[in-house]
Amino acid sequence: MVGTMEAGPMKCTILTEDAEGMSFFTDGTIDMAERLFAPPAPPMPRSDPEACTQIIHVAFPPGWTGPRHPSPRRQIAYCLAGRTRVEASNGSAITMIPGDILRMEDTDGAGHVTTSIGEDEARFVIVQLE
Repeated sequence: MVGTMEAGPMKCTILTEDAEGMSFFTDGTIDMAERLFAPPAPPMPRSDPEACTQIIHVAFPPGWTGPRHPSPRRQIAYCLAGRTRVEASNGSAITMIPGDILRMEDTDGAGHVTTSIGEDEARFVIVQLE
């Protein structure tokens, strides 16, 4: 039996920056609509395609932290395992857990700090956008 799914938006967090280069978080969504993806499979909720240049898999060991930096390019991070704390330059922070999506648009300003928290390695897939 094929279930039905609502084609509502998928939640994500956006890390962006203001004109002075101060990074901050906003709530965002990824628009979804029921469409064909892999015929002959039935339609399913999916987003429009977005061009990317590469996919990178990263692992942050427990306790790893990096210095404040801007994102190297526009990219989307998908948390697969573990937990990380991401702090924007305005002082606000989020904790990412498996299933969380962070769209990073802070490519020019003061940037952010990422820290692996907890006792487990944090694993991510990072999709770098055109």
